[in-house]
Amino acid sequence: MALQDRLDAFKADFKAGKAPYHAPAEIHPIMERATAELIASGQAARAIKAGDRAPQFTLKDQNGDDVSSADLLAQGPLVVTFYRGAWCPYCNLELQAINDALPQIRSYGANVVAISPQMAVNSRKSVRDNKLGFPVLSDVKGEVGAAFGLRFALPDYLVDLYKRLKNDLPSFNDDPSWTLPMPGRYVIGQDGIVLYSEVNPDYTHRPDPSDMFAVLEKAAAKV
Repeated sequence: MALQDRLDAFKADFKAGKAPYHAPAEIHPIMERATAELIASGQAARAIKAGDRAPQFTLKDQNGDDVSSADLLAQGPLVVTFYRGAWCPYCNLELQAINDALPQIRSYGANVVAISPQMAVNSRKSVRDNKLGFPVLSDVKGEVGAAFGLRFALPDYLVDLYKRLKNDLPSFNDDPSWTLPMPGRYVIGQDGIVLYSEVNPDYTHRPDPSDMFAVLEKAAAKV
């Protein structure tokens, strides 16, 4: 099943309140309002895109080890996916889909990293629960997400909703700012130039991993 089909199926169950999802119906218009406002802001169009030079980064993985984009790019192309956190079921479905595609991605000589603002303990949860074969990096204070143009502040009414739902981002992220990255996926060439980008302010929509294969194949041919 394609990733978006899986996301759509989850969304339908979530909105219908099917077990184990018992969220009150009144939350959905609030979430949809926040998504519509983020789309209308135009921020996604201002984020790093194909043809731009990717910001370099060094972040700690789930085990506390430094991971450098420069070191990974010395080995081959790099797939970078930004996600919101282990608490986000849409993000977990995306990570699982990328993990399923990992053998083919690596056949092109590429590495994969996932980046979120959450602390390492939550990154370990992401790796463990999703059985990931690639590292999950902690973007402390969302600085790398901001460099890619993905970081945004949640509106006050959404913060209030998250608090009611016990979705305590300051505790998850060790950051009081109530900010998140828009989901974004990139393929970065060895010269540091972005070859593929997909940024969507609607967190319920994610590109299929197979969308990257042609770009990765072309990048591999240049190595």
